[in-house]
Amino acid sequence: MHLDVLDLRNFYYRSALGRAAQKVVRDELLRFWPEAKGQTVAGYGFAVPLLRPYLGQARRVIGLMPGPQGVMPWPAGQPNISVLCEETLWPLQAGQVDKLVLLHGLETSETPPALLDEVWRVLGPGGKAVFIVPNRAGLWSRSDRTPFGYGRPYSLGQLEAQLRTHGLLPGRHVSALYQPPSHRKLWRKSANVLESVGQKMPVFYAGGVLMVEVSKQIPQPKRPGLGEAVKRPLRVLEGLGAPVPETARSKVRAT
Repeated sequence: MHLDVLDLRNFYYRSALGRAAQKVVRDELLRFWPEAKGQTVAGYGFAVPLLRPYLGQARRVIGLMPGPQGVMPWPAGQPNISVLCEETLWPLQAGQVDKLVLLHGLETSETPPALLDEVWRVLGPGGKAVFIVPNRAGLWSRSDRTPFGYGRPYSLGQLEAQLRTHGLLPGRHVSALYQPPSHRKLWRKSANVLESVGQKMPVFYAGGVLMVEVSKQIPQPKRPGLGEAVKRPLRVLEGLGAPVPETARSKVRAT
């Protein structure tokens, strides 16, 4: 189930908790990708809050927002780069994207396998993607006060296994959002300390989100499904005799 774009906007831009979460996740993304000079950078779901650092240096920045979620113009006060798109049919050429960020995209998708195939399609040679999903072991996935409390939370093993199945090879990973998903001022004041302490803990502890960087495997592995099933011979006619020539049938009728 996709969240509404207005709810996402209000959380990330109009609440202290949302702005804090945005900063933490964006800072982690910048540690992965400190620059994107001359590259095509795209975000899917509601990833636009994380793309701002690349606006001045990337060759092109694109914000893809799925139809069930809705779209909003972004960035404010500048030419719009947001696009409303089908969940599994993006208006991008194959191999066009150098860097791709997915936030509130995978865990809310109605067809995760098709979405991951689309990710593989648009990534170019050497392209990278970062998946940001709720951590099953964290507090944020257990509270509906934030967008991370909706959709399917993941463990690190579950996420990496699903990505590998679709030709996306996991590399670096981190956990973030160790502060509680609370709007109380006490927790807001101690957020920086909690994030600093949390970074020294194993990834599966209390971090609210998992961030996994992947690269594109070439060629994409084949998966069982309809495409493989139709390659197997149809056996409904087994047991019937081989075709009999017309001349042989004529001799049988004559006798």
